[in-house]
Order: sequence, then structure tokens, then C-alpha cells
Amino acid sequence: MAIAYIALGTAVISLIYAIILAWQTLNYPSGSDKMREIASHIQEGAQAYLNRQSKAIALVAILIFVILLLAFRAHGLLLAGGFLIGAFFSGLAGYIGMSISVRANVRTAEAAHKGLGHALTVAFKGGSVTGFAVVGLALLGVSGLYILFQSIGGLSFSEVPTLLIGFGFGASLVSLFARVGGGIFTKAADVGADLVGKVEAGIPEDDPRNPAVIADNVGDNVGDCAGMGADLFETYAVTLISGMILAASVLGTKETIEYPLMLGVVAILGSIIGSLFVRLGKRKNIMKALYNGMIVTGVISAVGFYFVTDYMLKDMNIFYTSLIGLAVTLLITVITEYYTSTEYGPVKEVAKASETGAATNIISGLAVGLRSTFAPVLVIVLAILGAYYLGEASTLGNGIYGIAVAAISMLSTTGMVIAIDSYGPITDNAGGIAEMAGLPEEVRKHTDELDAVGNTTKAVTKGYAIASAALAALVLFQAFTEEVNAVGGVISFDLSDHFVLVGLILGGLLPFVFASSAMASVGRAAQDVVKEVRRQFREIKGIMDGTGKPEYARCVDIVTKAALKEMIFPGVLAVTSPIIVGFVLGPKALGGLLVGVIVAGLLLALQMCTGGAAWDNSKKYIEMGHHGGKGSEAHKAAVVGDTVGDPFKDTAGPALNALIKVINTVALIIGSLIATNHLLG
Repeated sequence: MAIAYIALGTAVISLIYAIILAWQTLNYPSGSDKMREIASHIQEGAQAYLNRQSKAIALVAILIFVILLLAFRAHGLLLAGGFLIGAFFSGLAGYIGMSISVRANVRTAEAAHKGLGHALTVAFKGGSVTGFAVVGLALLGVSGLYILFQSIGGLSFSEVPTLLIGFGFGASLVSLFARVGGGIFTKAADVGADLVGKVEAGIPEDDPRNPAVIADNVGDNVGDCAGMGADLFETYAVTLISGMILAASVLGTKETIEYPLMLGVVAILGSIIGSLFVRLGKRKNIMKALYNGMIVTGVISAVGFYFVTDYMLKDMNIFYTSLIGLAVTLLITVITEYYTSTEYGPVKEVAKASETGAATNIISGLAVGLRSTFAPVLVIVLAILGAYYLGEASTLGNGIYGIAVAAISMLSTTGMVIAIDSYGPITDNAGGIAEMAGLPEEVRKHTDELDAVGNTTKAVTKGYAIASAALAALVLFQAFTEEVNAVGGVISFDLSDHFVLVGLILGGLLPFVFASSAMASVGRAAQDVVKEVRRQFREIKGIMDGTGKPEYARCVDIVTKAALKEMIFPGVLAVTSPIIVGFVLGPKALGGLLVGVIVAGLLLALQMCTGGAAWDNSKKYIEMGHHGGKGSEAHKAAVVGDTVGDPFKDTAGPALNALIKVINTVALIIGSLIATNHLLG
């Protein structure tokens, strides 16, 4: 277990580094009394929401813990205990991210007085806390339970990985609720604030006269920091676990099982070093500064993977599969930036379409989103083919293990990716605080520049998470197949079998039902926000001239209640659909369901996330002075398009990543029970 202890120690190093970064971030100046007052409203709203969300999730987690304990007599306590730990760590990862981001925002706004470079440093350090807390907690949980189950549970190294899926399930469940709930909160507030504030009242974004402005800023943190933190925590953990399960079931050697842990160790150390290279150069190119960190991380990780592979497996074909994973990260990043950055054609195309109204803006945005699926899918397909071929050609002779290594390699740099992502909502909030506190125009100019890049980095991270989910889900599907075959003999998922076809169709349907629910939830909550903001404009005297104070807490309360209520159905759908299909129609139908969810979920998530980001940045492109600038007819049309794109990119789209993982994880857990029920009984 020496490798596992090395992983455990590296996880601790990552968490210590996160603590150091948090200390440094909190020691930066927090600005004037007015700035601190605004920031305190955001902090209180985010804290209140996460506390209420955590209580709701805790009740569901306890219920599932009891079910797991009763359903699995053999090692049920270990499986159920791992589930609780996974759920707790996933929630903790999101909580840490939110806690620092709501304190880094005001410090970034204050740092903008000293220049763009200083503001970038503060925002990136704040985002890095989330990144290194996430990977540290994930590796701590996986390696710690791997050691614990062998030491206390009396299991062999090859028996442990299957039980680790409980940890992955707990992480996935919390991720789903955090993504859906946080997404509904942030986009209901954002859409409501924009429709009444910018479109009807004609006041700027983040104007303190808008009663929904605090709820909007709170939402950035509970959705993009807490939600994304929990999301990539479970993606990272589940990918590690799925690779270990596959190695245990088809290869059975200690080296292949523990190899994924060492990839995580190398990449965390590479990410720590890479984070030190994020500095603004003389050309003031923010994206280049962030990419410097990614490139250094990737290069160090690649070199480390070579030595780890040579030492543990002595097979360069497996090393080449790890390079494929790093290459996918790079390519997905470049592709997503092309479709979502204000520098390139797709966003400019949507902005140009805004000149003729909201309808043409929406048509153009939908077209860009649909078109944006082609290149990422091509990259994923080529990665699967390449990794499978190299896995088969290796001394291990297993193509699926090659795909698993590529997926693990891709996810290994999660610390740096989340740092770049979490920087986005921090700068978004910093701009809001600068606007509400009446800071000089130069300060707002700096925060706007940071925020425009932040929109792209958030889109890149979503594309990264979705692509990795597809690769990880493929490995989970193979692990499910091995689990079923171990109980009921070899099963062929043949499309000529009507059970497989039925499952495939149902699986393809689920992402659309899920996304519809999330979109409708945002719409309903946004309507309530719109009515409340209109009421306050109408009834509270002096809001528009600044002598009256809006009731910010009312809007925060509206979206909090809506988010907690509306996240129930998507969560129930994700957990129960594989159980119902599996026990009613059998393992073949469940296998079809898993494939359908992976394919449809991948495509729909890419379309929604990328298209939504293109709408958002086309609005920002117009606000830079193009096509008439702020207040023009093109700008009004772009605001409408942005409000449509908001629930695409920040609610339904990213939550599909969690849906794919939850369904596949549940199927893996119940695979043996279904096989026993249908094939042997």
C-alpha cells in the first residue's frame, strides 16, 4: 500500500497549499466600508442558501445510507459508509469554494485600483483555493478508503475498488443537487434581474437600484463555485474509481489498480508548480497568463507520467494513452475558447445577428451551439480509438483500460482547471461590487476585462467536465458489464435485442426530460423574481433616484426556496430511472439505458453549454462598443439572447454531466442485484 500512502500524503500537501492560498487571499485589503457592506450581503446570502441546501441533501443522503446498508449484506457498511464520506467531502469541496470566492470578490475589486495584474493575482489565488481543495479532498477520500478497507475491512487490494463506488455515488449525488439547485438559483436571479433591470428599466447590470442584484451575485458563487467544485470533485473521484474497478475486474494486478492514484499524485504536484506561472505579462493578455499555468502543469504532468509508467507498468503504450488524455484537455480548451471567446467568429456571428432583433440572435445562438458539438465529439472519438488501440497493443492487452488511463490523465489536472474556472465568478462579483460601490471607471474597466475572460474559462471548464464525463462513463459502463457478467454469465448488448433497443431509447430520452425540468424551473423562479422586482420599483419610493433602498433579501429568499424545491425531481429522476429499468426490464435494457444517456447527454450538454456561453459573450462583445454598443437595439436583442442562454450554460447543460455519472454509478452498484434477480432467479 506504499503507493496509496504516497497519494494520501500528496492529498494532504494539496490541502495545505489550499490553506496557504486562502490565508494569502484573505490578507489582501477588502476595500471601503461600502464595498465590505455589499460583500457581506453576498456572503450572508450564499451562506444561508448552502446551509439550507446541505440540510435538504443530508436527509436524502441518510435515507440512501440506510437503503445501501440493508440492500447489501456483504460489506454493506463499507459501501454505505463510503457513500456518506463521498457525499460529505463533495459538499465540503463546494462549501470551501463558495466561502473563499465570496471573500476574494471584494478583494479583487480593491486590487483593481492597483492595476489589472494585481487584480488577476488576487482572483486566481482565490480560485486556486477551490481547485486544490477539490483534488486534495478527492484523492484523500479515494486513497484513504483504499487503505482503510484493506486495514479494517480485511479485504484484499483487488476487492476494495468495487466498494469505493459508494464514495463515488455519494460525490455524484451531491454534485447533482448542487449543480441543479445552484444553477436554478443563479439563473433565476440573473434572468429576473436582467429582464426588469436592463430591458424594462434601462439601468446598467449590477446597478444597486435593482432589487435582484444581490441574489444575482450570490448565485454566481453557489452555482459556479460551489456547484462546479462539487461537480468536478465527483468527476475526478469517479474517474479514478472507475479505472481502479476496471483494473481489479479484468487485470487484477496491484500495479494497474494503484497506477491511477500515482497519475493523480504527479498532476497535483504539477498543478501546484503550474499555478506559480500565472502572471500577467507585458502584453496584458489575461487568457495567455492563465494558459501559461495550464501548459506548465501539462508538461510537468507528462514528464512525471513517463517515469511513473516506466516504474509501475514498464509499458510505453500506456504512457502514450496518458498523453492522449492531456491532449484532449488541450484540444477541448482550444475548441471551446474558439466558440465562446469574443475574439473569434462564432460570438461575432451572434452579435451581428442581434442587429435585426432578438429572434435572429436566438436563431444564430442555437446554430452556434449545435455546430459546436462537432469538433469536441470528433476529439473524443479519436481519443477513444487511439487509447483503445494502445491499450490493446500494450503488454496488458486491454483497450478499455487504455481508455480509462486517458480519462484519468485528462482529469488529473483538475486542480488547475478549477482554479481557472473559479477565477471567473470571483471577477464577475468583483465587477458587481465595483458598480454598486461607485468605484472609478478605470477599476470597472479592469474588472470587466477579467470578467470577459472569466466567461470563456467557465465555458472551457464545462466542456472539459462534459468530455471527461463521456470517457469516464464509458469505463463505468464496461465495469457494469463486468459486474453483471460475473454473476449471470456473458451478456451481449446486441441492438437486435428489443430490450437493448428499448433501454437505448429511454436512455436517450432522459437528458431531454432532465434538461426540460431544469429549464422550466429557472423560468418559473425567474417569473417570481420579475414580479417581485416590478413590485419594489412600483411600491418603494425613491429606488430609482437612490433615496430608497431595495429589499434585496426578498429576491434571495424567492430563488432559495425555488432552487430547493425544484432540485427534487431531477435528483429523483437520476437515481430511480436505472433502478426501475434494471429491475423491471433487466440488465440488457439497463445497459442500453446507460449508452443512451451517455450519447444523448454528451451532445445535449455540449450544445447547451457552448451555445449559452456564445450568447453571453456576444452581449459582452456588443457592450465593448460594437454594433451600437450599450443601449442600442442590438444590445437589447443580445440581452434577450443572453437570458435564454443563461439556463442553457449554467443550469441544464452542466447538470447533465452529473446526470450521466449518477445513472452509471447507480447501475454499477445495483448490477449484481439485477443480474441475480433476472438471470438466476
